[in-house]
Amino acid sequence: MSNCGPLGWVSDECGYRYQPSHPETGGPWPPIPPALVALWRALARFGDPPEACLINFYGAQAKMGLHQDRDELEFDAPVISVSLSDSCLFRVDGRRRTDPTRSVRLSSGDVLVLGGASRLAFHGVDRIYPGTSSLLPEGGRINLTLRRVTRSGPDLRTDQIPSAEAPSENKHDLY
Repeated sequence: MSNCGPLGWVSDECGYRYQPSHPETGGPWPPIPPALVALWRALARFGDPPEACLINFYGAQAKMGLHQDRDELEFDAPVISVSLSDSCLFRVDGRRRTDPTRSVRLSSGDVLVLGGASRLAFHGVDRIYPGTSSLLPEGGRINLTLRRVTRSGPDLRTDQIPSAEAPSENKHDLY
């Protein structure tokens, strides 16, 4: 997992959190590529830019259990997901874990927006379909997720960054 943008998602002995610096180098995360910022502007229907782009790799056997993305302070902004390389079976349901689920196959180049009523929907990856793309020579799936972390406003203030918490079943480091 890696990140780009003003904030990056990290996990360590203190828990999961967003922070403005790489945990090993102490330097800032690289900027979000302009093409992804343009995608955000086109799809987000939200005035402020994304602050984090999580970059995750899924191997052939990888899965991600149902979870909600609740670590951001700005729930009015969507989470935008870009799928690259091998396809996956993506599962989504409602705001309660007991709500009925539906599954959709996401292929390389697909973009998914979790916004509005679906912003806090439980979601996960049931399986990867190996060999469905030639984008990565060794196979696997890359997922890019664009997020607004802090509340809307002109400046990123460090007092708005959610603080570290102990991990819970809804926290994750693969999305």
